[in-house]
Amino acid sequence: MDDNYFGSYFRRRIVFIFMIGFSAVSITQLFNMQILEQPSYSEKSDENSVKPIYQTAPRGVFFDRNHKVLVGNKPSFTLRITPSTYDKKLTPYIEAILGTSPGYIDRILKQNESYSKFIPRRIAKDVSFKVIAWYEENSSKLHGVDYIMETQRDYSFGIIGSHMFGYTKEIPMETYLHRKNEYDIGDNIGFGGIEKTYEDYLRGDKGIKYMLVDSKQKTIGRYKNGEEDQTTVKGDDLILTIDKDAQSVAEEAFKDKRGAVVAIEPSTGEIIAFLSAPQYDLQDFAKVTTNEVWRDLNNNPDKPMFNRASMSTFAPGSTFKMISAIAALEEGIIDTNFKVTCGGGYQFGDRYFKCLHVHGTVNVQTSIEKSCNTFYYTLVNKIGLDLWSKYAKKFGFGSKSRIDIPEEAAGIVPSNDYYNKVYGKNGWTKGFVISLGIGQGELNVTPLQLAQYAALFANSGKSARPHFLKGYTDTRTNQYVEVKPQTYDIGISKKSFDIVRRAMYLVVNGAGTATNIKSDELQISGKTGTAQNPHGKEHALFIGFAPYNNPKIAIAVLVENAGFGSTIAAPIARDIIKAYLIKGNKEGNKNLAASTNIQEERIAH
Repeated sequence: MDDNYFGSYFRRRIVFIFMIGFSAVSITQLFNMQILEQPSYSEKSDENSVKPIYQTAPRGVFFDRNHKVLVGNKPSFTLRITPSTYDKKLTPYIEAILGTSPGYIDRILKQNESYSKFIPRRIAKDVSFKVIAWYEENSSKLHGVDYIMETQRDYSFGIIGSHMFGYTKEIPMETYLHRKNEYDIGDNIGFGGIEKTYEDYLRGDKGIKYMLVDSKQKTIGRYKNGEEDQTTVKGDDLILTIDKDAQSVAEEAFKDKRGAVVAIEPSTGEIIAFLSAPQYDLQDFAKVTTNEVWRDLNNNPDKPMFNRASMSTFAPGSTFKMISAIAALEEGIIDTNFKVTCGGGYQFGDRYFKCLHVHGTVNVQTSIEKSCNTFYYTLVNKIGLDLWSKYAKKFGFGSKSRIDIPEEAAGIVPSNDYYNKVYGKNGWTKGFVISLGIGQGELNVTPLQLAQYAALFANSGKSARPHFLKGYTDTRTNQYVEVKPQTYDIGISKKSFDIVRRAMYLVVNGAGTATNIKSDELQISGKTGTAQNPHGKEHALFIGFAPYNNPKIAIAVLVENAGFGSTIAAPIARDIIKAYLIKGNKEGNKNLAASTNIQEERIAH
């Protein structure tokens, strides 16, 4: 056998063996792919044609203390664009159907360009059915465009409540980066007010629906008959402490005014009414908020976005006189026999501090009843700055109440340290202290603090931290969970409170400065005030509580640039008290009747 034959035969054997081996491997692989691993590859093929549709969970509903709806939800369509597949040639057509100005879509895409291009961007919320019908007719040509059904806030229940409710908007990038495990790009999150504080209760759990789509992204059916879909879980409903009737009366009273109202249930700290005026329309924030809306709100000289109820600070005027009275009584500096003769003012050094009237001889009760400045010029000088400051702080002034909304100011309660820091040790005199006795000078408080102050007089020094949340309904268990208030006692004797409370009763029901709101039915006690304003007309103030012997509501009313508290602020307070105790609260009626009977018996004796 020659070499050529051997070489030829050997090469043929090698080729034959290689072909047999290759065939065997190929057959084995085909068998694995088509028989053994077919379910896995089939699933992967399905996944390539599966479109996840995320369903936003409805937020929890706000109810008032009597289970009346304050803020709800309503269904809406949201149009979206996914940048990775979007054809920008479509922009003019979409802007035309939406009725927006040219550049609207480019502006939104630009604002969100740092996000992944595969994440849909919400272009328009609460779009009309006309837009959805247009989309369905042209969906095969609208690459990168889709819509989803969502819920949005419904504010059609008769209460505005913008500063206490807050609003929702798309999650900012910096927040998203910290909470990636909880939110997706484009999700809404609470901003301001109750929406922000109780976001984790309200937001619920998002759902996912998986749909099969063809090469043109047209839906052709459910993926695995919906077996892997995730159901949305609605957010927890909140039962708020607000009384809808009282809140409605407050909002109506401030339609053409600037100012604030805070009303509190004295023993529990529950906020019955909370208003900052002017308000803004929360409906503007339920959709994509336009630049025009933001510009108008920010440029409005009345500052509707500013929460006056818990953020504005001002001199409290005569409403603060009871601080000096309580401090002097509690420290034994005076008793009910202590008297001051008011001849129309008070001489201190080379300066004369005027009183509004010549009151003659007054004691602590008549000084509050008739609002005698001279008595308190004298008294604060006897007390001294640091002792006066100590008692002001006992009532919560100069610090935040830690109310359950984010916006709150602490205000200022001057002391020796404060004046030394601001003016230097030799830069101020005792004359600075005299004005503090009538609630003027560097003293600054908020309406919320004044309401808390009124609640402490109503309940003789015992109350609870002001709060909006009474309880919530856990959506997963359908159980109601009550929120327990954090109570406190400022440690002042009932004897001192009784003296001052009686004087506050006489302000309205005796010969005081608020007899114009006297009501045998309501038994209101209170104190008027007129706060100096360096920028215009004085602010009108009233604080009070009712009924006298069984207080169910304490209130502070501030009306900016309105003049006297007795003629402007006090009637508003009376109407809100009446709405709470009589119109909207049957239980309050029973308490009112019982309190009135007790009061009549005590007055008779």
